[in-house]
Amino acid sequence: MTRKQKRLAVIAGAIGFLGLATGLTLYALGEQTSYFYMPGDLEERPVAAGQRIRLGGLVEKGSIQRGDDTYVRFAVTDGTESVAVQYSGILPDLFREEQGVVTEGAFDQNRNFVADTVLAKHDENYMPREVADSLKEKGVWKED
Repeated sequence: MTRKQKRLAVIAGAIGFLGLATGLTLYALGEQTSYFYMPGDLEERPVAAGQRIRLGGLVEKGSIQRGDDTYVRFAVTDGTESVAVQYSGILPDLFREEQGVVTEGAFDQNRNFVADTVLAKHDENYMPREVADSLKEKGVWKED
C-alpha cells in the first residue's frame, strides 16, 4: 500500500466513524424528544398512546379536583379546547386556576393524559414561551 492509499484509508475511516457517531447521536436525541402541543393541536395532529409530549395552556377554571394523597385532576385549556390531566405528585406552589402550565407525560390506552411533570409560571411576568406564543396565535393571550 502506498503512502497516498494509506492516507485515503485513514480519511475514509475517520469519515465513516464520524458519520456513524452523528447517526447514533441523532437517533438518541430523537428518542428523547418530547413535542409541544396545545389542546387544540391534538385535534389536528393526533398523538399515539404512550408517545411522550409536552401539553401546555392555562389551567381551566373550576377544573382542579384533589384526590387521595398527592393525586390531582385538572384540565388544560387554550381557550377553545381542553384536555383532562391526571397527575400524582407535588404540584408547584404557584399552580392555580387560569395560570400558565406545561405538563409532560403521555396519553394512556384510554386516551387519558397522565402527566409525570407539571411546570407552572414562576412569577406574574412569566409564561412558558410555547404557551404564550400559542395563546397569542389563537387570540386568547391578553397582555397586561
